[in-house]
Amino acid sequence: MARVTRYSKFEGELDQLDSSELMQMIQEALLGQGMNDPYDPDPNARPSMDDLFDAILEALAERGMIPEDMLAEAMGADDVRETRLGQQIERLMDKLQQDGFIRKEFEDGEGQGGQGQSGEAKFQLTDKSIDFLGYKSLRDLMGGLGKSSAGAHDTREYASGVEMTGELKNYEFGDTLNLDTTATLGNIMGKGFDQLEESDLVIRQAEYNSSAATVVLLDCSHSMILYGEDRFTPAKQVALALAHLIRTQYPGDSVKFVLFHDFAEEVPVSKLAQAQIGPYHTNTAGGLRLAQQLLKRENKDMKQIVMITDGKPSALTLPDGRIYKNAYGLDPYVLGATLREVANCRRSGIQVNTFMLARDPELVGFVRRVTEMTKGKAYFTTPYNIGQYVLMDFMTNKTKMVN
Repeated sequence: MARVTRYSKFEGELDQLDSSELMQMIQEALLGQGMNDPYDPDPNARPSMDDLFDAILEALAERGMIPEDMLAEAMGADDVRETRLGQQIERLMDKLQQDGFIRKEFEDGEGQGGQGQSGEAKFQLTDKSIDFLGYKSLRDLMGGLGKSSAGAHDTREYASGVEMTGELKNYEFGDTLNLDTTATLGNIMGKGFDQLEESDLVIRQAEYNSSAATVVLLDCSHSMILYGEDRFTPAKQVALALAHLIRTQYPGDSVKFVLFHDFAEEVPVSKLAQAQIGPYHTNTAGGLRLAQQLLKRENKDMKQIVMITDGKPSALTLPDGRIYKNAYGLDPYVLGATLREVANCRRSGIQVNTFMLARDPELVGFVRRVTEMTKGKAYFTTPYNIGQYVLMDFMTNKTKMVN
């Protein structure tokens, strides 16, 4: 669960709030599914400037940061935007644009260059926002683990190049000549340089850090926001945190993101934060197929799929492009096609690690088969701890795979 900062009182004008502090306050709204009807989700829904106004207003009210006289005025007004509070929130929204956190966009034919009502405009999160949200998500998740920072993927393998942090060893033909001067001189001081032999040379080993290509498969089918629980927002937070972790700590790695529902689609990390639920079904086979296509382009030591889902496979893309769907039970036709894609992953040396947000008996059985087939792992988690499982698994996985 995301950490909430409580403010006893804010001194000064609200529009003097720092943009990064404001982004921290509204991050759940920016990543959430608030505008999506759980019974009729719209995957193309995009937030408007009105949504942003409401998110800021709610964040300020929840934290008790609105002065009483300003709050009373707003509660008695027909239009909050016309009050002092509304005007200060408008200035905060302008500051978010000026500081590069959001970019206002208008629908075709609507106001340009600042014309038109704010409600007519949509907004997009910028790369700066995505980086900020990824950092915040990572810090919150790692804080829950009691970790202050994350390093590179250490393995028990050593190479005589890269970074000299390993143990000493005698030089062997083929090693990179990372000489340890002190140890080498100690071997030859007694007999002189003219008697130097290959066995006198001592090198310092470098820790070998393997590279990994990861595709994160995110289930965004209907069930991810049904039953009174939003499972998709925590999944997006995990994905953003993983993207930030890889970019800042493992620059040799790559990560891509695939949404799967009635079909599967790759989404850039810049569009991930505002991705919405829908359509309805779970085309796991399509997601696995697309993930394999993306991983084939990568030249990495290891390739893995991280699948986050809460439902059984219930859809399949037919050879002619039509979508076959069956939401009732585990359809043998859908299951067979899905397991064939899992077998293809195994043949390609791709490990599939599955993070389940439900415990339906049929689903448990399906996940067990996937895990056994690819020698992967399965975790049965909740929206509140999935981030910790995903990040810790990622940071330890390469050691296990290499060895």
